[in-house]
Amino acid sequence: MAKRILVVDDDAMNRKLAEVMLNKEDYEVLTADSGPAALEILAGEQVDLVLLDIRMPGMDGIETLRRIRMSPEGNRAKVLFLSACEDSEEPKGADGLCALGCIKKPFLPKDLLAAVDAAVRQGEGGKIEN
Repeated sequence: MAKRILVVDDDAMNRKLAEVMLNKEDYEVLTADSGPAALEILAGEQVDLVLLDIRMPGMDGIETLRRIRMSPEGNRAKVLFLSACEDSEEPKGADGLCALGCIKKPFLPKDLLAAVDAAVRQGEGGKIEN
């Protein structure tokens, strides 16, 4: 069964690029253009990983992850941030929210796929190095 990935990004091009790359690797991809849209999807769908943009208008990625963690299923959700972050450490404000790491944008296909592959195979907690 294909692993399900939710890509959350307000930029349509970034969502489409990630979707195309992940579909080529036989992942099933769901997309959301905002934090509230992602929360709605997560309330009704099981996913194996959330790729979450940090900088979005309205509810940013940090607040979205806080709300994911407050939901009944949220403690098990694997999340990788998508951002122009400097390294694979959690971005400011994400302390204690247990994101697996950060994929730097703009991302190369090999970097995105390596981080996603590692994240879906990884157990609860921990960091992804990329």
